[in-house]
Amino acid sequence: MIRLEHINLVVKDLERSLSFYRAAFPHWQVRGGGDGSWYGKPRQWLHFGDDYQYLALNNDGEGDNRDLSGHQTGLAHFAFVVDNLDALVARLAQAGFPVAKDGAPDSGRRNLYFLDPDGFEVEFVEYLSDLPAVRNQYS
Repeated sequence: MIRLEHINLVVKDLERSLSFYRAAFPHWQVRGGGDGSWYGKPRQWLHFGDDYQYLALNNDGEGDNRDLSGHQTGLAHFAFVVDNLDALVARLAQAGFPVAKDGAPDSGRRNLYFLDPDGFEVEFVEYLSDLPAVRNQYS
């Protein structure tokens, strides 16, 4: 079996990034962190997650993220499955993060997109069925 363990993001401000991800994942915690450097530039890093998966955040980011409406090579978005999309939306709204984009209508799922403080697009999906044929409709 293969599963995703972590996503490594370069951000500008660790606390600002954590405000978004803490609202999205209230059951996660900072697993560890420290100081280091990347190609001669000092940076702080931390791992935010649970015992099985996490986000690695590094605070040496410069410039802006890619234009999500453009066609540049780079990360378009990453997604997480949630049990209750409405509860997640409420937590993120309370933390000051509105929905950035609605997902496409689908009878097997609900999904929404948010922008984190560094411009990464994060999708959250709530599946409405356990049946793969309903969850994974391609038409």
